[in-house]
Amino acid sequence: MENRDKQVGLKSFIIGALLCFLIPVMAHYSIDIVHGSYLAIDFMPAGAIFLFFILVGGIAVILKLISKRIALNSSELLVIYIMMLVTSSVATMGLGAQLFPMITAPFYFATPTNRWAELIQPHIKSWMVPQGKEVIRQFYEGLPKGATIPWLAWLKPICFWLIFLMALYMIMITIMVVLRKQWVEKERLIYPLAQLPLEMVRDENNSIIRPFFKNRLMWFGFAIPFIISSINAFHHYFHFIPGIELANSIPIFRNTLDMHFRVSFPMIGYAYFINMQLAFSLWFLCLLSIVIKGICNITGFGFNENLSCYGIQSSPMLYHQQTGGMIVLVLMGLWMARDHLKDVFRKAFRGTKEIDDTNEILSYRASVFMLLVSLIVMGTWLYFSGLPLITVPVFMFFALVLFIGLTRIVAEGGLACAVAPSIAPSLAVSGLGTSIFGHGGLVSLAFTYVWGSDLRTFVMAATAHGLKIIEVIKGNRRKLFWFILGALIIGLGSTFWIVLKLAYTHGGINLQGWYFIRAPQWPYRYVVDHILRPTGVNWLGWLHTAIGGGFMLFLMSMRYRFLWWPIHPVAYPISAVWMMEYMWFSIFIAWIIKALLLRYGGNKIYKGAKPFFLGLILGQLVAAGLWFIIDLITGHTGNVVFWA
Repeated sequence: MENRDKQVGLKSFIIGALLCFLIPVMAHYSIDIVHGSYLAIDFMPAGAIFLFFILVGGIAVILKLISKRIALNSSELLVIYIMMLVTSSVATMGLGAQLFPMITAPFYFATPTNRWAELIQPHIKSWMVPQGKEVIRQFYEGLPKGATIPWLAWLKPICFWLIFLMALYMIMITIMVVLRKQWVEKERLIYPLAQLPLEMVRDENNSIIRPFFKNRLMWFGFAIPFIISSINAFHHYFHFIPGIELANSIPIFRNTLDMHFRVSFPMIGYAYFINMQLAFSLWFLCLLSIVIKGICNITGFGFNENLSCYGIQSSPMLYHQQTGGMIVLVLMGLWMARDHLKDVFRKAFRGTKEIDDTNEILSYRASVFMLLVSLIVMGTWLYFSGLPLITVPVFMFFALVLFIGLTRIVAEGGLACAVAPSIAPSLAVSGLGTSIFGHGGLVSLAFTYVWGSDLRTFVMAATAHGLKIIEVIKGNRRKLFWFILGALIIGLGSTFWIVLKLAYTHGGINLQGWYFIRAPQWPYRYVVDHILRPTGVNWLGWLHTAIGGGFMLFLMSMRYRFLWWPIHPVAYPISAVWMMEYMWFSIFIAWIIKALLLRYGGNKIYKGAKPFFLGLILGQLVAAGLWFIIDLITGHTGNVVFWA
């Protein structure tokens, strides 16, 4: 990093705020209007990295040429990236594309056949949804000529949802503040997803163009996905240009499963930075899970359960087993951090001076009390939304375990694309039965799908990587909390504005089909099924949760006792999720390349090749951003050059 001033201030906040406003607009125009690449869907935010590439490789260079006084130093650039990272986690998949369609779906999609007006609508609290049939109908079908967007009709539900969302996000941020020292300094997790922005701004000599952009090996890696993506984009424009296929699949186990072979250049790039043992475990356990699924399919072994459409819903047995693994991963992680957590609480409640928290973005006292208050606010909100009081702690436990566990897996495993093995609403219903919830409680659970179902990106993971990145920022870090909070507020505001504008202008049913039509109906179908066919406690599910937890304990004990043990336990809880079935082959490619380089070239060659793999990541994501702009200008639609 540069030796000169590393402090960040108003300049970086203003630039970050402008980009945080732009990211949701870009992301929603891409998926809803252009129907192109996904720019804010996973833990690797394509839109943010594309803008960061322009900022570091272009704008920052121009500013430095004009005057060093207005130049952006490395710390300022990294803070801007962290702000964009946080905003990306709420722009589409993490919240923005889910919230408004899901809270209006039980009204717009209600029919006499599905009986939602009878079974769902009476249990919905009025403050959670906009009022007025026309307000909701026009959200999906568009405004008549001359009409204006009914902003006031949305003000009340947005305000009530913001109370919950800010409590949830404060929980996520404060938990990561509490765990940062344990993960970053004591366990030294690798955080592969943080490597690209750190390398992009690295500049010990304060040169005009940073070394990363002068590295030929990086540009060679960059060129491969960029050229292939551009050829495929041109193929979409001009069909006589042949496309390059990067994915294939073969049916296995009597056509009950497909084995996917897919090349994801970003995943190859990120996987290069993963621990060899973990990289092996990720692809090996995924293949093992596929075999288990296949055997169960052709033998009929296992059991059936309606678990909605998320997690490992195709195999309830693995759904519960790997949930057990996730629970053990989190609880054992907290147990291993017990000494650090004792220090945190001593500092928070006693103010023990020898415990240093000056490197945190919040003091431990502020973090702990903010966490406790936010937990109370979240639980109270859920209770008033219709969730029975006795079920609130159980539901919140499942939700936080999945958030913390998946964040840990992404931070250690570098999985740019990943989902949890289960979701909290389905776990709560399976584990407690339907009678304890009642009809109102089940409907309340449907609304938690807004933020707790398709966990492909969320604020906790973004914050965790942001807290890793700020390691290189010296001086007082307290102001960075306010930068993150500002990014959240600006990102949410931009997201709410652009979603309502596009929906009322074009009609939601004409926008992205998954977000506006299919996904919003799943929670209510699930709820109606359980209202009409109540279920008791699934003791078989609990048994398999215990089996999975026991297997996870076995993997962890073997790893800590025997150096030769080849299986890394962190890979187990997500080995059977659908996303891994698409990512395993790319991880395998990176693993075999890294193994060969280390064996025949040694550590020097391995380190020297890093720019190439960072180039693979950057080239793919820059291509996605560039072709979004081209498609937006030309009006061409359906040109998806990147989704994961």
